[in-house]
Amino acid sequence: MINTLVSGQFTVGADHPVKCDFSYVLIYSEVFVLANPMVEEDISEIPEHHQSSASGFSDGDHDDHNEVLSDDDRAKAPLRSPRRKSAPRRLRSEFSMDDDYSPSNSVTSVNSLASLLKEKLQSIPQKIRKKPTDYKLRAFVGLMFLAIVFFVGFAYVLYHQQALTKAYFDSMGLGKVKAFPCLPEHRHNDGSECLEWLHHLRFYLKMIPHDPGVDNTTCYSVHWKALRPDVYPNDCFDWGETKVHWYGGGQSLNLTWPLNTGSIDYTPFITGDMQKSQFGNVLTRYLINSKGAAIIIDEETPLQISVNKGGKQICLRAQYDEFAYANKLSEFPEMKYNICTSYDMRSLHSSIHSHRRAPLWDGLKPADIQTLDSLISEPVWQIAPRFKHELQAETISKYTEDVINLGFLKQGHVLINEHWQNEIGDLSVDTTRFQTLNDTVDKLHRRGFKVAFTIQPFISTESKNFAECVQKRLLISERNSDRRIPALTRFKSLASSGVLDITNNRSVPWILEKLQAVIDQYHIDSFYFDLGTAYDMPHYYRCEKFLINPDQYKTHFTKTFEKTLNIIGVSSAVSLPRPPIFVSLPPFESSWEALRSVIPTMLTYGVNGFPFIMPGAVGGDIYWPGSEQFLPSSRGPVESVNATHENGIALPERELYVRWLQMATFLPVMKFTHLPSKYNDERVLEMAKNLTLLRQKLALEEGLPLIRPLWLVAGGDAALLVRDEFAIGDEVVVAPVLEQGQTTREGNRWMHDYKVPLHRVAYFIRRPDDMRFR
Repeated sequence: MINTLVSGQFTVGADHPVKCDFSYVLIYSEVFVLANPMVEEDISEIPEHHQSSASGFSDGDHDDHNEVLSDDDRAKAPLRSPRRKSAPRRLRSEFSMDDDYSPSNSVTSVNSLASLLKEKLQSIPQKIRKKPTDYKLRAFVGLMFLAIVFFVGFAYVLYHQQALTKAYFDSMGLGKVKAFPCLPEHRHNDGSECLEWLHHLRFYLKMIPHDPGVDNTTCYSVHWKALRPDVYPNDCFDWGETKVHWYGGGQSLNLTWPLNTGSIDYTPFITGDMQKSQFGNVLTRYLINSKGAAIIIDEETPLQISVNKGGKQICLRAQYDEFAYANKLSEFPEMKYNICTSYDMRSLHSSIHSHRRAPLWDGLKPADIQTLDSLISEPVWQIAPRFKHELQAETISKYTEDVINLGFLKQGHVLINEHWQNEIGDLSVDTTRFQTLNDTVDKLHRRGFKVAFTIQPFISTESKNFAECVQKRLLISERNSDRRIPALTRFKSLASSGVLDITNNRSVPWILEKLQAVIDQYHIDSFYFDLGTAYDMPHYYRCEKFLINPDQYKTHFTKTFEKTLNIIGVSSAVSLPRPPIFVSLPPFESSWEALRSVIPTMLTYGVNGFPFIMPGAVGGDIYWPGSEQFLPSSRGPVESVNATHENGIALPERELYVRWLQMATFLPVMKFTHLPSKYNDERVLEMAKNLTLLRQKLALEEGLPLIRPLWLVAGGDAALLVRDEFAIGDEVVVAPVLEQGQTTREGNRWMHDYKVPLHRVAYFIRRPDDMRFR
């Protein structure tokens, strides 16, 4: 049984945010819409004990006028909100109600009608009422009495509901805007209910069929359609004072784990720079809360999300703009999403993602499985200087020699950044700096390394290929202008560049021809796609094929080449790429604050359905080697985070490096830029050796890399807020030290002040009856 009230609004105009709320009740899989006082058949049959009192996803108490639900019933209604005891039998929202419509002010109250009936019955002649033999008359009177009581009660309930509905809309200044059943031509032939607020909004609601024998998940489809350009469908999910936590979606500067502990104003839901209060590099339109409710927003919705702005709530809004959602699928914005519920959050999350995992392994070749295994069991050596003159064949050879001299780390993948080219977009090796690259790659292969080149879809205006791309019209063009004019943008060190139009069928063979030449000549093993974020696209972009939003570009790019090229990773994503492709975390600076951000970011991406995650380098992203050492943020030089210098090369601070290394031991991929040998400290080398052996053992016994939040493997409210621990599968819990100078970890139930000196890391292995720790 589902008995849930959900509140939504639509906003009229950007400068005049007038809201119109709707309320709908889901009862025994039937839909009753409390919106239109003119449609009696839609609302009159709702049992009074099913009326809820506030919008949101939360459990709550009932007042004395309502039936008391059992614990089982409450578990089946995860979205219910608490009824305010000060206002029994009244539908409430975030807006106040008009007291003119209170039933106590009505002349048709139950008490007065009952008194009137009593007086009428007393006026019946005594001789009629006393005739013992006149059973027919007595039966008739009794039936009349019952009929009158029924119709009076029915009229009272109907009036009460109509008054509440009218007051509900009057309180928003839209009392004259009434909802009516949709015209036949506007209805969907899929069993959905349809209502329309004339010239404002149209609303569809239906239950999604499911097999109860498979799981206990129930889903409903919600579809809002604006009928005016200044109307923006807007739904808010309120948690009020209840203990409910939200996960998934994406991360931003003030929005981490769980989502409801942070805040963000309405922001387009596209990838960007977390440090600029945009969403991060990996997003999924999936939100789930601790009460066992999930929201899955359709990809076609021009989605903006707000958290904790104007109340304790998550709000979804559909609105077009000139960049993120400039390409309109319909004349006016529409919002589509599904609401799913289950007994609890764990079963709901497993049910939703089980459908996504099924095709994940379909069609994988043995080479794909081998690459996946090597990325999990072997390190990634990231050679990423800031300036191209610092990257030469000799520096690559020297770096790999240092790796071999360590003696305990496997060779793994050598990842070379985009400066293997002279100019970004050349898609050919810079022979002035790599005259002997063939010999270097052959040497790396003999040593057991695999070589990966970073490629990007950006073509520098200084590249030798730019003129050819313009002539062949291979670049994204400027919107509302001649298609022969490419749209330019900035990206990292590029002040001006075009972007290859991957939706243009002419560009795909052109790219493949260039990359295949590199593979044939230098025997490169794989590629890493640095795709940037949505905000790296030209502002007025126009591709040959229609894109709903700029994030769809990276999805097209990855899917176009994932079966023809060996790809080990992508820098950003909004959909799950095909294995063995790993999705990178955003770059983190070398600081303790950044270290604490790694786990919540990784957990969010895991909840979003990305099991194969590639973290940044151990110790943070400091450029190597010998660059002008500035961090990728506004903090300034490396010295601001107490970096160590060795032979002119900036290193992460020693304690930070060690704690980062301990955490990275348990992550899906270990990525290095700075080798532990650079610290000239035997203790650091010994710790690195021990951690390497531990990782190899865990990978063999426990099966890395499925990183999970604690609430997926442990019960209780305490696990919902944990952001500094994580689980590997169902068997291992890792609790790294993330604070400078700290040598203990706090346990929630069994352990307090658990000693974790600098040379140790706390992790716990589940056993049948207890937890064993090391």
